[in-house]
Amino acid sequence: MGVHRRRLLPRSDYYRRQLRFLFYAMVLVVVALAIGVAGYMWAAGFDFTDAFLNASMILGGMGPVDTLPNDTAKWFASFYALFSGIFLVAAVAIMLTPLLHRILHRFHLDDTDGEGNTDDRTS
Repeated sequence: MGVHRRRLLPRSDYYRRQLRFLFYAMVLVVVALAIGVAGYMWAAGFDFTDAFLNASMILGGMGPVDTLPNDTAKWFASFYALFSGIFLVAAVAIMLTPLLHRILHRFHLDDTDGEGNTDDRTS
């Protein structure tokens, strides 16, 4: 059975797939947050709590909370903010992939008669 002729995935399987992709996105968020926490602890000399707060705020798109004490910390925060902006788009894309795939698959199924043949009613 070809890729273009497969039936729509049952809802229970779709929900499992969606949860798996959400898990992948959450793992990436934890990794990105760990990078930010480690960077703030190293570059700015923040303790874990302040580093976590600043990394979380930047990763969430809000911006830093504390004043950065040196140029190294400012450089790190700048690059981490750029990374976070791109990362946010990627994480949302990962989370939406199963939904968008299902929508596109459903549109394709609407154009076929169940056996993969194109619907000729519009001709």
